[in-house]
Amino acid sequence: MIEQRIRAAQRMARIPPYLFAEIDRKVAAKRASGVDVVTLDIGDPDLPTPPFVVDAAARALQDPANHRYPSYYGLRALRVAQADWYRRRFAVELDPDAEVLPLIGSKEGIAHLPIALVDPGDAVLCPDPGYPVYVTGAIMADAEPYRLPLREENGFLPDLSAIPADVLARARLLWLNYPNNPTAAVAPDDFFRSAIALCHEHGMVLAHDAPYTEIAYDGYRSPSVMQFEGARDVAVEFHSLSKTYDMTGWRVAMCVGNAEVVKLLGQVKTNVDSGIFQAVQLAAIAAMTEPEAALQERNAVVRRRQVLVRDAFAAVGVDIPLPRATFYLWGRVPSGYDSIAFAGHVLDEVGVNITPGVGFGPSGEGWFRVSVTAPDARVEEACERLRSLRL
Repeated sequence: MIEQRIRAAQRMARIPPYLFAEIDRKVAAKRASGVDVVTLDIGDPDLPTPPFVVDAAARALQDPANHRYPSYYGLRALRVAQADWYRRRFAVELDPDAEVLPLIGSKEGIAHLPIALVDPGDAVLCPDPGYPVYVTGAIMADAEPYRLPLREENGFLPDLSAIPADVLARARLLWLNYPNNPTAAVAPDDFFRSAIALCHEHGMVLAHDAPYTEIAYDGYRSPSVMQFEGARDVAVEFHSLSKTYDMTGWRVAMCVGNAEVVKLLGQVKTNVDSGIFQAVQLAAIAAMTEPEAALQERNAVVRRRQVLVRDAFAAVGVDIPLPRATFYLWGRVPSGYDSIAFAGHVLDEVGVNITPGVGFGPSGEGWFRVSVTAPDARVEEACERLRSLRL
């Protein structure tokens, strides 16, 4: 028999292995060798989903009507609940039948959006460092990702005025993400206004990925891009229940905003998935009724952990600022290391896994990210180890 060689599509050569899948493999190898690794890498909340949400799902599971195919566009009750949440939180009025689309987690919507909007050769403007799916989604749509560097001296905001004219002429989609992953930066209102104006001028869609708006401290309240004048003409926003309600595994989110973009994304989705399990939708409706005080209690836990980790790194001479939002810390690697070498050194020396900044893009070189989404006892163990780190 002649051995057949499988030929990959050419685009696959442009798609790197997914960062956190690679991290999982590395940590698994360490653990297999007997190392007790404390993972402070992936942004996956350890706090449990609120019990009343679990109870709502359990009740829904008992109803056979929820075992069948769900609606492609989500239960209308879910779309209404998502629109109501935006009204309460941001004073934004949305049409649940035209401007709200439930998603199987925001990641799938982010990956699918370029398929709906861009053609081969078009440019997609992606923050760097940034969530890797902005770039890989563009590649999978045969578009050209153009990286927008996020620099400390600019508050980790992209310099929109520095985008070359020839790139703007080909750009169809601009990704923004504030509060930001991985840098934990927040954006002022004027920045959103400038981005909206740029998209109006050049016929681009502005896609704002906003899963961290509710993970904030010291009175900070993150805006929605949809609050600003002109946003409805050019913008959509992705929001997820994953971080707000500790529901990462449930896979439920939404895209809201410009009705034509929402419709196009829905057209892609109806051809590639069959919607969100209906019991999960009913749990999501329940989640969005949670009182604000419960969220703030969870945020206080996260903030306490951030302070512990910040202080542990400071004890060995690595200074990290406390952010105004997200459950991340973003710090410079010490002199003598690049980001991969420093992350590897921390793992080898004290068994704590952090994320090298370069994994989020070339402009992340020289930085590292810590996610304080491990149980308190494990965070405290990590801090004890970090205080003994030799540099």
